[in-house]
Amino acid sequence: MRWENGRRSENIEDRRGMRVGSAGLVGGGIGTIILALVAMYFGVDPSVVLNQVGTVAPQEQQQPTTFSPEEEKLKDFVSVVLGDTEDVWGALFKGSGQAYEKPVLVLYSGAVQSACGFAEAAMGPFYCPGDHKLYLDMGFFNDLATRHDAPGDFAQAYVIAHEVGHHVQTLLGISDKVSAARSRAGEAGGNALQVRMELQADCFAGVWAYHANQSRHILEPGDTEEALAAAAGVGDDRLQKQARGYVVPDSFTHGSSDQRMRWFSRGMQGGDPAQCDTFKAAQL
Repeated sequence: MRWENGRRSENIEDRRGMRVGSAGLVGGGIGTIILALVAMYFGVDPSVVLNQVGTVAPQEQQQPTTFSPEEEKLKDFVSVVLGDTEDVWGALFKGSGQAYEKPVLVLYSGAVQSACGFAEAAMGPFYCPGDHKLYLDMGFFNDLATRHDAPGDFAQAYVIAHEVGHHVQTLLGISDKVSAARSRAGEAGGNALQVRMELQADCFAGVWAYHANQSRHILEPGDTEEALAAAAGVGDDRLQKQARGYVVPDSFTHGSSDQRMRWFSRGMQGGDPAQCDTFKAAQL
């Protein structure tokens, strides 16, 4: 991925090295952490668990920390990808007569307190609609390469763009509508709605990739395959197979590997967000 000459976003909040005390949890404690980790392991959106827990002001303390040149370069990369998403979605929103609110991307290490609750790095990247922030422990990128068989910078960019896709859904009012609908649906119905939500975020990630490449020619040979490998690597069927040896489709919350690859590709083919309406799709 050609990223070095891209614009750096200023909307990075660096909390790496901050220690989050357990006093920041209310109604949860270690039991909530375990439940969230189990949910993550079976492919469940961490915010689904986090939103069940009340929070108070976090107990955070800055620890003396130094970062390697590799870590600082990765932070630089993240800021460029975020800047690209700001440019793409800013232009798309403007084209439809709307203003795009740029999200903040919080970098943390180990654990973090958000408006959606307490999270540990093992839960993976997530977006919190309560504060319009993305949360990322960059150590996840190593997990992406090793556990999910998806190395490469464009695979990493896909992850960020997917979380930005959730921010777009929040700004468009999609998140609130889905949340209300899920509260009225049973477990299976709620899971099905969440799958459509996640696949739309994948499609929105593809929309970003299309426009970023049109304007800055960011793609290099193999980049698309990297993103597709990342989409496949975090498919519910693959995660469940790894975790327990069998697959339960009714419990999917993010979509299968094939579905995630298909919707990312759909967004990337023409860059039209209107083609990302997973909620009206007869077949995912």
